[in-house]
Amino acid sequence: MRLILLGPPGAGKGTQAQRLVQRHGIVQLSTGDMLRAAVAAQTPTGLIAKDIMANGGLVPDEVVVNIIADRIEQDDAKNGFILDGFPRTVPQAEALDVLLKKKKLKLDAVVELRVNESALLARVEKRVAEMLERGESVRADDTPEVLSKRLANYREQTEPLVHHYSDKRKLITIDGMMPIEEVTAEIERVLAAVTKADETAQAAKRKVASKRAAKPARAARPAKAAKKAKAAKKAKSKASAKAKRTVKKAAKKTIRKAAKKVSRGAKKAPKASAKARQGTRKTGAKAARNRTGRAVKAAAGRGGKATKKVAKRPSKAAKRLTKRR
Repeated sequence: MRLILLGPPGAGKGTQAQRLVQRHGIVQLSTGDMLRAAVAAQTPTGLIAKDIMANGGLVPDEVVVNIIADRIEQDDAKNGFILDGFPRTVPQAEALDVLLKKKKLKLDAVVELRVNESALLARVEKRVAEMLERGESVRADDTPEVLSKRLANYREQTEPLVHHYSDKRKLITIDGMMPIEEVTAEIERVLAAVTKADETAQAAKRKVASKRAAKPARAARPAKAAKKAKAAKKAKSKASAKAKRTVKKAAKKTIRKAAKKVSRGAKKAPKASAKARQGTRKTGAKAARNRTGRAVKAAAGRGGKATKKVAKRPSKAAKRLTKRR
């Protein structure tokens, strides 16, 4: 289980973190503790942080993220961890998201302990008064004035994280003003629901994967072959369409030519018929005259009388042609 605890100073994050560590067998990772451990171990990142801290500067987010990356790789963090004191800003949260994704890890939940700031100030004031009555010394960072400044810093820097993780549906808000035991019980109840939902989702994924694996795998064509086949099909379709257009165009052209020929023939037909009729009449008259001439010649051989009769009596064809005229 991987968790982040959010809440203003005095909300009880340290107490609840220790209870979660004992119950789930995970480790609590504090930014300050990790920095000091990295410096002591003289790791490459620890040496960089050491130089920065020695000069009084703030350790950059990139260095802190690298320290966290090294720490969660250790054996005691394999079951999970609780991040306390990090992230403090949205850029740090985004850097942490990238880190977890790179390591293929999932953040289970972000637990926000919401408290009443005025009630927190009243608690501190009461505790300081009781310590002074007992004659005990009060820490400089444990006064109402210091707490007011820390609360203002929290609202300005850390509270935007609430919206960041709410948008990612990772935020769990707990009323931190309840008694400690009730806060612990509520955290456990909500985390149990989150774990059950995750298990259900994982089971559904495994079931889908199992069904897919059970189906016979279809032989998939290589991407290159599929691309070529698609291109060939497209070219064939294009060529077929072009051929159809060509045939259609040729047919239209042939029909137009035939129509023109028929039209010209229809115009010439009357003239041709008249000429044919005239030619027939001329041919018939000529034939008739030829027959008459032959008859006259034949009769001349028989005598003048017969010649006169034949000459006076034209042929029937000649009479018919004369009537037509």
